[in-house]
Amino acid sequence: MMLILLGPPGVGKGTQGARLADTAGWVRLGTGDLLREARRDGTELGKKAQAYMDQGKLVPDELILALVRRKLDELGPDAEIILDGFPRTVVQAEGLDALLVESGRSVDGVLVLEAPEEVLVKRISGRRSCPECQALYNVYFDAPATEGICDACGASLLHRKDDQPGTVKNRLEVYREQTEPLIRHYEDHSAKVLQVDGDRPMDEVWTGTRVALREAFGVEV
Repeated sequence: MMLILLGPPGVGKGTQGARLADTAGWVRLGTGDLLREARRDGTELGKKAQAYMDQGKLVPDELILALVRRKLDELGPDAEIILDGFPRTVVQAEGLDALLVESGRSVDGVLVLEAPEEVLVKRISGRRSCPECQALYNVYFDAPATEGICDACGASLLHRKDDQPGTVKNRLEVYREQTEPLIRHYEDHSAKVLQVDGDRPMDEVWTGTRVALREAFGVEV
């Protein structure tokens, strides 16, 4: 089984991907994790990726694909895999398709989590974090007792620049322009596309995810 997780920022892909990995024993592959692993191990691919990141540049698609190829070779053909955060564009998907053909694999399904834009903006723009004890809050859904102050340690909470409402809306627009066409790509390539409502509490989204996988593939998680 190879499953791709898709969805806009703030919809909860990371949470559902982690639960699938923990519950079903599947291997969750995110590009960020692959890059960190390659850098930590000091591989040639890791050094090349680091050079781009040091210059503030995006790591090229061909380098990301090379990292994915290396990891798939390492895991072997029978591994159950969740791809989280990759591919992001149709060009990346086409590169992945070619790579999988070489290894005798294919994408079995695409799990798409969705939620209204106003909900996503609140989830992301409302986030606040404590720089001292790493506690997390949301001013809309889980606010601290005193505005701007951590309940646990009293430190001043941080609001990341990329969590500002205007920035969040731009990120959502980029998703719609670049990532949503992936749904059509995989529908055209006979992968099963599963839609799950992400505008619910995490446990209910998890139940929806499990039901979708059982109905589409007979998989119990």
